[in-house]
Amino acid sequence: MAELGRLYGVHPTTIRRRIPDDLIRPRGPAPQPRPRTQHQRTLVDEEVRRRYAAGESAYALAREFGVSTHTIQARIPDTEWRTRPPEKASVPSPHPARPKTSSRMVLVLSYEEILARYRAGQSATAIGRAAGADCRTILRRIPEDERRTHLQAQRLNRPAPDVDADTIRTLRARGLTWEEIGAEVGLSAKTVRARA
Repeated sequence: MAELGRLYGVHPTTIRRRIPDDLIRPRGPAPQPRPRTQHQRTLVDEEVRRRYAAGESAYALAREFGVSTHTIQARIPDTEWRTRPPEKASVPSPHPARPKTSSRMVLVLSYEEILARYRAGQSATAIGRAAGADCRTILRRIPEDERRTHLQAQRLNRPAPDVDADTIRTLRARGLTWEEIGAEVGLSAKTVRARA
């Protein structure tokens, strides 16, 4: 249309108005047929059915003809379509099953000793380490009304709980370094700095 418009000295839209709709070509070059690859062949229903009946898989046929397995399945009668083979039943183990034993854990420490240590201020983790068990196993042996909250445990297990920010600031005002304060109160310089 652009070439005809230039030839006759008019706008391409004017040329477009003179051409019937059924003769209008789509814009751009005409689509070229995609060349077949060497693996793609003409799909012949009879050949597909014959080869499938001979035992070839739908996947192998689809790959050869360059189509999907659904296209192959559409060519096969439902009565001849092979479904996925049933899964093999699990073979029983030749070794006899071990008799189930009690899963109750035997602790190194007695119930009384665990309770005495906990009441003395030891953490459940420390007791579990000594008993060879998890801290949750130890806590199950402690009566619920005696279990410490997280905050209580933190205060109890915190070294030098009486050394607070005011104490550290007072020592700093006297001119002591972080290391000197730590040596005096029994804490590391890093912990002293964090508490300040």
